[in-house]
Amino acid sequence: MERRERALRAVGIAAGACFAASLAGFGAALDGYAHGAWPVALLGASGVPRAAAFNLFAYVVPGLLAAFVALGRRARLAPGAGLDARLGWTLALLAAVAFAAQGLLPLDARAPDAGQGRLHGVAWGLWGIASAAAAAALAAAALRVRARWAAAGHLVAALSVSWLAWLAAEALPVAWTQRMAFAAWFAWLACVAWIPGRGD
Repeated sequence: MERRERALRAVGIAAGACFAASLAGFGAALDGYAHGAWPVALLGASGVPRAAAFNLFAYVVPGLLAAFVALGRRARLAPGAGLDARLGWTLALLAAVAFAAQGLLPLDARAPDAGQGRLHGVAWGLWGIASAAAAAALAAAALRVRARWAAAGHLVAALSVSWLAWLAAEALPVAWTQRMAFAAWFAWLACVAWIPGRGD
């Protein structure tokens, strides 16, 4: 059990680290790429050098690691855990799968909003909705067992992802809000891997 706990915690951190390292490394290797001006997915668009490798290490691998955390946390729920907790971790698993799917549905650099690029956008939207809904459900589950600090953390994650993914574009460049939404999700993922399972 202790070995499984350590593995879960390490994976929670590794998911975000893999994404951040891929974004920084592949971004630096692509001439003219500016993080403040271009979306993350452009590095994995068809026709861009090293796109397949970026999609693997920035989307697919972190998504699979996130799925491992969601499955592990759901498995650690107490036998009497409520529907909100079970639903929350199921939605977290859906968010992880949707995140990985973004790497399997790359944009077309010549027409980002056409063809397969639309499916990439659907995967992005599904990730955002499922992430926010998962954190909100887990906040409710934590409140039910009077774990107020855990509830606050889940709620902050839900609001952060929601605001950054869709509502902050008027105040900040879209390229940065997208990166901050991903950062908020990965930070939440790393934190929940350390929370002992109870009713949440």
